[in-house]
Amino acid sequence: MILQGLTFYLFAAIAVAAATMVVSARNPVHSVLFLILTFFTTAGLFVLIGAEFLAMVLVVVYVGAVAVLFMFVVMMLDINFVEMREGFLQYMPIGVLVGIILLVELLMILGTATMSPEVMAAGTEPIPDLAQRQNTAALGDVIYTKYIYLFQAAGMILLTAMIGAIVLTLRQRPGVRKQVVAKQLARRREDAVELKKVQPGQGI
Repeated sequence: MILQGLTFYLFAAIAVAAATMVVSARNPVHSVLFLILTFFTTAGLFVLIGAEFLAMVLVVVYVGAVAVLFMFVVMMLDINFVEMREGFLQYMPIGVLVGIILLVELLMILGTATMSPEVMAAGTEPIPDLAQRQNTAALGDVIYTKYIYLFQAAGMILLTAMIGAIVLTLRQRPGVRKQVVAKQLARRREDAVELKKVQPGQGI
């Protein structure tokens, strides 16, 4: 138990420090690297509490796809970060307001856990039918049976957000030739092929 406790505090400290560096690092590439470190240490915390499936998903999905995608986007796009930081101060009041709201919500959650521990205990009790099953099987049964509608709603929200991001970043450039399927289908052989009779010893 002492070793598990030391491991937990070590991983937690690294995760908090790396998360702080994500938002405070000046170089965006360094921020992405610190983000990857945060994901790895959080996956270690999931392993400590027995949620090995969540740890695997965190490493495979977020580190292997999202964080690497962020890295490529940051390194390949010609982003003027000096220009992006020019309007930082005007958004400071909104950021402070959002931070205060999040702090109040966290304090309310901690206050609820302190004043009524039975409420928090009810949310952490294992499901009786799934208590003896593996973590992955139990999680799948709960998500796809009890919370199937919420799971589908979350998927629809993410799909809508993805489509919205594509629409917002779509740029129309003049002079770019585009594929017109109707014209391709209406194209005739006479319009595309021209037969020429070439005499021997002469070019076209």
